[in-house]
Parts: sequence; structure tokens; C-alpha cells
Amino acid sequence: MTLVVVGASLAGLRAVESARRTGYRGRIVLVGAEEHLPYDRPPLSKAFLDAGGPDHVRPFHPETVLRDELGVELMLGTPAESLDTDACEVMVAGAAVGYDALVIATGATARRLPGARTLRTAEDAVAVRAALDDGARTVVVGAGFIGSEVASAARKRGLPVTIVEASAVPLARAVGEVAGAELAGLHHAAGTDLRLATEVTAVDGGGVRLSTGEVLPADLVVAGIGAAPATGWLEDSGLTLHERDRGVVCDATLSAGVPGVYAAGDVAHVANPLFDGEPMRLEHWTNAAEQGAAAARHALDPAAARALAAVPYFWSDWYGHRIQFVGTPRADEVVSAGGVTLYRRGDRIAGALTVDRPREIMKYRRRIAGRAAWAEALAFAGAA
Repeated sequence: MTLVVVGASLAGLRAVESARRTGYRGRIVLVGAEEHLPYDRPPLSKAFLDAGGPDHVRPFHPETVLRDELGVELMLGTPAESLDTDACEVMVAGAAVGYDALVIATGATARRLPGARTLRTAEDAVAVRAALDDGARTVVVGAGFIGSEVASAARKRGLPVTIVEASAVPLARAVGEVAGAELAGLHHAAGTDLRLATEVTAVDGGGVRLSTGEVLPADLVVAGIGAAPATGWLEDSGLTLHERDRGVVCDATLSAGVPGVYAAGDVAHVANPLFDGEPMRLEHWTNAAEQGAAAARHALDPAAARALAAVPYFWSDWYGHRIQFVGTPRADEVVSAGGVTLYRRGDRIAGALTVDRPREIMKYRRRIAGRAAWAEALAFAGAA
């Protein structure tokens, strides 16, 4: 039996580890588009950008562990080209790799803006840090979490930075308008120039041209304008891809709707029974880790597959502050109470956001998992 994992990502690595941990002794092939061994991406926009930060991106495991201890056949620097679900084959570098079970964990690709850098890969992080080391005047396009972390790194060095955001409220889709407006205050307090409801019309040698007609001088321009699932290789596979972003549509067990094929992490839209079956595509570390492990278990033993009902969780570090979020921002009501932003859906708590309150966030996560009443969550926030 052969398990093929496409995507040498966190989700892909957890799939490999999970397969071995559950006793699978068959063949495992790990296919990765990058030449690197699987490595951790969140530090790329955090500690790696600091002056005196890590001198290189370290993999989760050395190659000897992957090959010798986990028994993985590595096909790195060779992106998957296509999938034939009838023949049960993945085409890689012109060769067909057959599978009995397949985990799709190809993640997402940063959306690009001509003339600007992205921050998604190890090479991206090296280039951005080099520019910051040189004292770059920085313009960040997009006030999302990645862009905000780049701005934080620049301000930590005392460098001037401007964030340009097309929306009137930053992070409205990710955390809602109430919390987004409050998080904007962190930028202002740190001395970051935040331009809201402003679009970039061009990036060229003269700087960043705005819809207002202004030109912002810049030595470094970083685009943090989102990412799209890396599914171009699946367009003719017969899998159902989401009409909006072409992510893989999965049920609550991570099944992609074809026998033996499962998806995990940034690439997958997964129905979450904890939130009324709402399909969720999440670009979060914990989501990738949890889904990657489950996808391998389910692919190898479909009869034992169970629906996942996980509470999403993510964190971000800005200007020395730890931002944490659990649940979903899609809610009927959003309330700031006791230094916490709470999200109500129906008569129960559906989400919570905290800043610099790490001991509380997992208590809210447990309440969301337990479908706790809204009144109880409000009472806890008032007493915390």
C-alpha cells in the first residue's frame, strides 16, 4: 500500500507523522514544490524578521529523520502537475506516482502585486529581512496579519512604515469590524502610518502610487493581500473546487469526495459541524496540524473516519502584543466586554478575541467547543 502526501507543508508533515504513529508500515511518498524540507512558516513574519534573528530557516526534522526514522521517500523541488483519480496517480516531474491513499496538503500561494514582495516562503523572508537590515523605508499593502507583522518588525527597528489598506476597517473579514477597529489602534500607538479606504494603483521605481494621487517613497514594498489555494494542478482532476477561490471542497471528515483522497490545511474547505456545518478554509497553524494528522488517519482507514468539530485558533504578534482568536467571526452580535471581544451566534458563544490575555483564550475555546450559552460567556468575561 502506498500513501502519497502532496505538499511538504506543516499539514503534509503531520500527515506523515500521523500515519507512522498509528502503525502504518507501508510506503509513504512526500511531494513538495519547494526544495526545502518541511519548515515552520509563522516565524517567517515574526522572529525571523528581527535584527539578530535566526540566520536560516530550520526544518522541523533533518532529512535523516524523515528518510530513516519515518521511512519517507522525498520528492522535493518537484511540484505535482496533475491528478488522475481514475488511475489513482499523481503526475510529478513527468512521472506517474501511484497511490492507494492520497492527502492533498499543497497549501496556498500568496497573491502577488507587481513590483512588491510577498512573504510566504523562506526565500521571501530572507529578502525582506535583508531590506530591513539596510534600514528600508517600508510600505505594506494590506493590513492583514502578515502585513501587520511586517510593519511591527519595521517599527521594532525604529524604521518608518506605512500600511495601505483598501477596506475602511482592517481585518473586518478575519475578526469583524468591532475588533478590527480596535486592532487598528495598535498600529497608531506604535507610530505606524495606517492608510485606510485607500487603494494602490501601481508600484514602480518612484514608489507606491495611491488612489488619492499621492506617491509614497519606499525602499521595500511588501504585499500582504491574501493567498489562494494551490490547486492549479487539480483543475482537471474531477475534484470539486470551490467556485470562489478553487480550494478543495471537503466534507467534515476531510474527504474530497473521491475514494482514498483527503485534503488538509490551507487548501481545504471543510464543513465544520460545530458551526452548523459551515464550510471553513482556514490559513492557521493549528488547523493545518490537526487536519493533516486526521487526513492521513482517514485516508488509510476510511471506515474509521470521524467528522472533525475543531474550534479554530490562531495568534499574531504585533508591537509586543499577543493577539489570539478562537472560533468564528461570523456572528449575530459582537460585544467588547472586559477587554475581550466576544461573538454570539444564536444563543451561544461562537468566538472570542483577546489581546495580551493568554491565560483566558483557551477557556473561551473550551466554552465554544462545549456550546456554552452566551450569558455564561458574558459572565465569565466580566469576572475574568
